[in-house]
Amino acid sequence: MKYDVLQVLGVALLVLGVQGAIRQLVDHSNAGLLGWLPGGFAASITAYLVAVAIGAVAAGWARGRAKAVGRRS
Repeated sequence: MKYDVLQVLGVALLVLGVQGAIRQLVDHSNAGLLGWLPGGFAASITAYLVAVAIGAVAAGWARGRAKAVGRRS
């Protein structure tokens, strides 16, 4: 069960990071959820890309662990 929750959270973080990064690339002035972050475009795009990386790693790791314990095929 804990791997399922971690996989869902990882995918959610991945999706939020990707949509935020795409929005930021299309319209540099629209920072979305990270509008409060100081540093402008460079800081917010970096934070979105870090969220994408963390989400992908967390979801992949959780999927692998779930397969190892027999929860996935």
